[in-house]
Amino acid sequence: MLTAGRGLLVCGILTSIYSDDLGASEFSGGRVTGPVLSMCDTGTLLFLAGLVMTFLYPRIAAAIAFAASLLCLPLYLYFTTPGPFRWLFKGEYKVPLQASFVWSTWAIAGILSLGVTACVCLRNLLVLSRRSQNQPSP
Repeated sequence: MLTAGRGLLVCGILTSIYSDDLGASEFSGGRVTGPVLSMCDTGTLLFLAGLVMTFLYPRIAAAIAFAASLLCLPLYLYFTTPGPFRWLFKGEYKVPLQASFVWSTWAIAGILSLGVTACVCLRNLLVLSRRSQNQPSP
């Protein structure tokens, strides 16, 4: 469970730092980008809640962290794959599309940390559910 806690901490810090500067800009007021930023902010809070619950309720914390990973992923995808993102989520964008794929080191780091955390959480959910099935009921 210690690995899941570290993953939650890393993801919480990365998403907090990455989305912090966007909240005070026009990004938060957009029809498409506003909800994406709100989802990331909610995911950041869920990472912190999952971190607190990791040691008390590991199964619930794993489910919360998996949901938080899914909530934070669209923000990172918006900055690394703006072409496919705009194709999936139609809307009026004020900034013209420069390239379909952009290398953003922090966004790629965020995607990787979310992926690793989601895999660890799924593994924890599966292992904990197998353990509970193998134990005899009183």
